Amino acid sequence: MRILVVGAGSTGGYFGGRLAQAGRDVTFLVRPARAVRLRDEGLRIVSPHGDFAVTPKLVTADALQGAYDLVLLTVKAYALESAMEDIAAAVGTETMILPVLNGMRHIDDLRERFGGKAVLGGLCRVMTTLDAQGQIVQLTKMHDLVYGELDGTVTPRISAVDAELQGAGFAAQLSEHVERDMWDKWTMLASLAGITCLMRGTIGEIEAAHGGAAFAVRFMDEVTSVVKAVGQPPRAAVLEAVRAAVTQKGAPTTASMYRDLMQGGGVEADQILGDLLSRGERAGIDTPLLAAAYAQLGVYQNRRG
Repeated sequence: MRILVVGAGSTGGYFGGRLAQAGRDVTFLVRPARAVRLRDEGLRIVSPHGDFAVTPKLVTADALQGAYDLVLLTVKAYALESAMEDIAAAVGTETMILPVLNGMRHIDDLRERFGGKAVLGGLCRVMTTLDAQGQIVQLTKMHDLVYGELDGTVTPRISAVDAELQGAGFAAQLSEHVERDMWDKWTMLASLAGITCLMRGTIGEIEAAHGGAAFAVRFMDEVTSVVKAVGQPPRAAVLEAVRAAVTQKGAPTTASMYRDLMQGGGVEADQILGDLLSRGERAGIDTPLLAAAYAQLGVYQNRRG
C-alpha cells in the first residue's frame, strides 16, 4: 500500500516514522525547507518506546505525481485548505484520506473537495513536539491511531488499511464507531483547551485557585451540552474521564492549544472552540464560558495578524 503522510511535524513525523521503520511504503509530503533538513539529518524520533532514526522518502507539492492508496493527513486544522490543494494530485478514484485533525469541520471540507467516498474517520492520541534540533520528541508512552469508515461498516478497504497499520510500532485500532470516537475526543479537547487557555495555567494551577475546580466543571458541562445536542452524546466513561482530567489536583496537564499559545504560535481556536460555539448557538444553547474562551483567543489571533 502506497502511503502519503502529509506533514513531517511532530504528529505526522511520529506515525509516519514508525510506519517507515516498520518497512511500509511511506512518502512524506513536506515543505521545501523541511525537506532540506530531513535530507541532511534524517527523521529522528526520541521516544519512551526507544529512539530511532529513518531516512525518509520525501516529496514536495510541486513534484507530487500519481495517486496514493492512503493519505494520512496530520496538519493543523487551520492549514487544511492549503493541504487540500497540496494533496489534490495524489488523490485518485480509489484513494482513501485518513485525517487526524481536531474537531469535526474538516470532515465536511474534505468531503466537499474530494467526495464522501474518499474520506475516512480518524483520530490520534499522542503527545509529541519538535525540539530545537528538529527531532520529534514523544512526551508520554501513549501513541494511539484510531480509524474507520464513518458509517461504521467494516469494508474490505478499511480492513486493508488496518492490516497495513497493525504491527507498526504504535497502537493501531480499527473502530466501528469512529465518528463517536471523534466526538468524544472533541469533548475532551475543547474542555481542556478552553479551560487552560482562558485561565492561562495548568489544570493543577487552576484547581488550586479559589473556585477553579468549579469553573472547570462548568466549562466542561457547557461543552458537553453542545455535543449532546448537535453530535453524538459522549459515553458516561468519557465524561467521567474528562471531569477527572480537568479537576485533578496538582496536575501539570495543559492542552496542545495552550502550549501553542504560550509559544506565540498559531492556534486551532476556530476549529476546536469556534465551530463548537457556532453549532451550539444554532441549537439555541447558551455557553458563556465557551464564548469567553473563544473571544479571548480571538484577541490573541488578531494581535498575531
